[in-house]
Amino acid sequence: MSTSARPTLEIPDDHWSIGLLLICAAIAAAVISPLVWVFWQASQVDLEQAIELTTMSQTLGIIPRSIALMVSVTILSMIIGGPLAFLTGRTDLPASRFWTITAALPLVIPSYIGAFAFVSAFGPHGEFTDLLGIDVPTIAGFWGAVLVITLYTYPYVFLTTRAALLSMDASHVDAARTLNATRLEAFRRITMPRIRPAIAAGALLVALYALADFGTPAFMRLEVFTSAIYWEWGFGNIEFTALLAIQLLTVAAVVLAIEARVGREVKPGASGTGTRFRLGWLRWPATIALAFLAFLTLVVPVVIFGIWLTRDPSVGAGVAFRPTFAINSLYLAAAAALVAVIMAVPVAYYAARDGGILSRLFERATYVGFAVPGIVIGIALVYFGANLMPALYPTIPLLIFAYVVRFLPQAVGITRSAVLQVDERYSEAARTLNASRFGSFRRVMLPLIVPGVVAGGGLVFLTTIKELPATLMLQPAGLETLVTVIWHANETLSYAQAAIPALVLIIVSGLSMLIIIRQERYHVT
Repeated sequence: MSTSARPTLEIPDDHWSIGLLLICAAIAAAVISPLVWVFWQASQVDLEQAIELTTMSQTLGIIPRSIALMVSVTILSMIIGGPLAFLTGRTDLPASRFWTITAALPLVIPSYIGAFAFVSAFGPHGEFTDLLGIDVPTIAGFWGAVLVITLYTYPYVFLTTRAALLSMDASHVDAARTLNATRLEAFRRITMPRIRPAIAAGALLVALYALADFGTPAFMRLEVFTSAIYWEWGFGNIEFTALLAIQLLTVAAVVLAIEARVGREVKPGASGTGTRFRLGWLRWPATIALAFLAFLTLVVPVVIFGIWLTRDPSVGAGVAFRPTFAINSLYLAAAAALVAVIMAVPVAYYAARDGGILSRLFERATYVGFAVPGIVIGIALVYFGANLMPALYPTIPLLIFAYVVRFLPQAVGITRSAVLQVDERYSEAARTLNASRFGSFRRVMLPLIVPGVVAGGGLVFLTTIKELPATLMLQPAGLETLVTVIWHANETLSYAQAAIPALVLIIVSGLSMLIIIRQERYHVT
């Protein structure tokens, strides 16, 4: 990049740009505000006490366990997601479109739903043991959590890598082959450098998810950062909670730094043209492997919840399930998606069209929420509301704000990609017809980026409806949702009561995924 293209710190002098800057600054400040409590609370602990709390045996056990869980899940997700992307995107795999969809679908199922099903299916007294009449391996603890989180997060790597492969000009690989390069050498020297940023981007999402996951380790009875923070908060150990949150944020910051270094952008090819790799006899082992993966991720949960439902159809009646649980979940997720896209549009537009330091700073500030686990945001807003604004705690607006802080980056990233795909000359043409800056944005830009905005809102909806820790901490009294019913069923060991909520959650998440797939040309960059 030339020196002249570097971002500059220029304060705008027209009303439109100043207003846009102020709006983006306010949004960025709102998003990072929950972290203020965390650092303020941690600063209240004297140095000696802080050292004592962070070096106690409980803490020293949590840190390596959490990091090991994150690293294991990330590596396994790359091992699964990368080859799957190549199989479905660059080979003559039979029914590749079908397998692409089945490989992506686990993303709609919350990992804690998978953990709930796997704990119930496998083990000495599990459903599969009773069904088959033999003991099956028990899935629990550390490796159980690694397996379940991997099965439901590898699609992040799969989708980002597949998108990179499809956009890459594969004729470069063909050219390398004509120069007597082996397939492995061509992949290492041509393909890998071009898809490395996409793999790193997907791996980053997996790592942050594994680090922030609360439900799966809790269901697997594994103590990690998130579960320790939740229980210490419940016991009223505020100082210890804040210090654990700081440590968790530190690990997340290290992950972001590694991704920024490894995932540097490489200029993509012109198109996704090129010959496809012929699998030959390998197509059948590949198909069997894909079918087995689909069985684990999709069939097992549906079968388990179906067994519970058919065993006792009355579990849908009475206290176990009410339609209001689903209505509440839909309402909260829709409200969060609406607020998120309203906040995302100015930030994404400013970042895409300005290119200065301030616009980049405000955009990156919105990404803080995705790097901060929902449990930390939940705790911060609990104390913010209880101590500074009691009228807001616990209320629906505060809960929606937590969702927006957590998932706003998803809407910002997709919307920014949509803005970048619109030729600036359209807006310039509107300006020559005496349209104002706002008028040209409203009448020209906004209609063109609506598909990207809808896709961003759909992704926020999908992730919000599955969010567990923030919902548990900030839900108003009497407001039950699908995820809280599932959590309470696990706490009371009333597994059958989770059947209908889990199935409804899977169906709703799947429908929202369809919206995202229809808008798949808009992706996070």
